[in-house]
Amino acid sequence: MTANTNAKDELDTFHVLTALLLTPGQFPSVLGDDYPEACGVLGLEPWADGYGLLFGQDASGARWTVVSDDAALIGCAIAAWDCGMPYELSAPDRTVVDTIAGWPLALTVATPGVPEPHDPRPAPGAKLLTAPDPTGWGPAQRRMAADDVAKQWLTWRQQVGLHASFDETGAQPPAHIQRVLTEAIGYTSDPPPAGRVRSAPGPEGARIVRADGPGWSLAANTEDIALLLLDEKPHEVLPLGRGPSLPGLLRALDEMARTSA
Repeated sequence: MTANTNAKDELDTFHVLTALLLTPGQFPSVLGDDYPEACGVLGLEPWADGYGLLFGQDASGARWTVVSDDAALIGCAIAAWDCGMPYELSAPDRTVVDTIAGWPLALTVATPGVPEPHDPRPAPGAKLLTAPDPTGWGPAQRRMAADDVAKQWLTWRQQVGLHASFDETGAQPPAHIQRVLTEAIGYTSDPPPAGRVRSAPGPEGARIVRADGPGWSLAANTEDIALLLLDEKPHEVLPLGRGPSLPGLLRALDEMARTSA
């Protein structure tokens, strides 16, 4: 897949490796808790129609992220690739709003016949996108881990077993769990920025809810339990049982996410 763009003098030939959407309902959570925050990291205005992000290499092998304002075009390419169909993606020059050095996430693919991927030398003061350290732990790693839990719900659900550590049926949940619940409940009455809560189809007609907040991420099945990840608990997945209030909370978050999508 090759696209040509003159958005930057440094970039003449651009070999597209993959692409992602940056929209209110779907964006790389490595960039932020919500859509406006993710756009801010890239220096973009959070337009309602969103953007497409193309990750690729120039002729020297340097990594670049090309931002297109034609999210529909990028979405068509992604849908075709997901179905195993070839799609030659090329972002017309008129749709390119920015070209940023580097990639914000790690890719394991490269362009045949092009030197190994490497970061270009940005101009003084220019932005350079880099993937977070996979061995570290912080907001980016926490959100990416929660995304993985949501995408592979059944696998993670089996790992935590049949019973959750905190089920709200007895004593008050630990303070760090109660904080997440309180903030998530607050979202239902005071909606957060776009993309802070998202919802997708789950197994057997359920919905998978993803929500983020200051220092926490949640992945939950509307017909099952919730799994929490916290900045203060590196690499831990904390199960939260249904109890009396979780089902209603998850239904409310799902409804809010679908209404605002």
